Amino acid sequence: MSKQNKATEARAAVRDRRPDGSYIEPQFRGADEAVFPEVLRDTVQALDEAQLDYALIGGLASTGLGRPRWTHDIDLFVRPEDALKILEALERHGFDTEQTDATWLFKAFKNSVLVDVIFRSTGGFYLDDEMIERAREREFRGLLVKVVAPEDLLIMKAVVHDEGGPRHWHDALGIIMSSDLDWDYLERRARRAPRRVLSLLIYAQSIDLFVPNRVIRSLFEAAYD
Repeated sequence: MSKQNKATEARAAVRDRRPDGSYIEPQFRGADEAVFPEVLRDTVQALDEAQLDYALIGGLASTGLGRPRWTHDIDLFVRPEDALKILEALERHGFDTEQTDATWLFKAFKNSVLVDVIFRSTGGFYLDDEMIERAREREFRGLLVKVVAPEDLLIMKAVVHDEGGPRHWHDALGIIMSSDLDWDYLERRARRAPRRVLSLLIYAQSIDLFVPNRVIRSLFEAAYD
């Protein structure tokens, strides 16, 4: 196999996989750019009408807080106790739904767009009151949506990063580059995964992004003392 073909296969492997390593079904790998914002609008409207808390993670949050990039699906981060209610709310707005995995993930589908309803992220993170209070509003194609705070997204990206998802590392670096971070909050929340976040922050310093030395020291002590 030629180097070019190998490179093409490698790009396809990244494109066709979700952060958890599972494969994106072929019909959801290239949602129409005109349809995607409409489905996002329907999703947000369903949750707002049902008065259910959520914050976007994944590619949409990365675009709103760091570096722009296209995404194939909508990643909702929700409370575990609200997950079934959210499926019901989406069903009322014409989505097909499934209870995919009772430990962390349900799914909804509309017009070839996939909505992942995530209630436990990699590393054992859950949407809590503090995350909801700190969620930010960002505009996407004229629609205001809620995304997790940059500090929370950075931590989640550092934890989920692996060989199959190198984009998460670069998404996290984009957040450091683009956001005015609350370093005290990040330091406290990062104690759930100090080695992962520490490795990212040390690398960020190595490419001349600003990271306070006190945060590095604190996470090092949390990881190794």
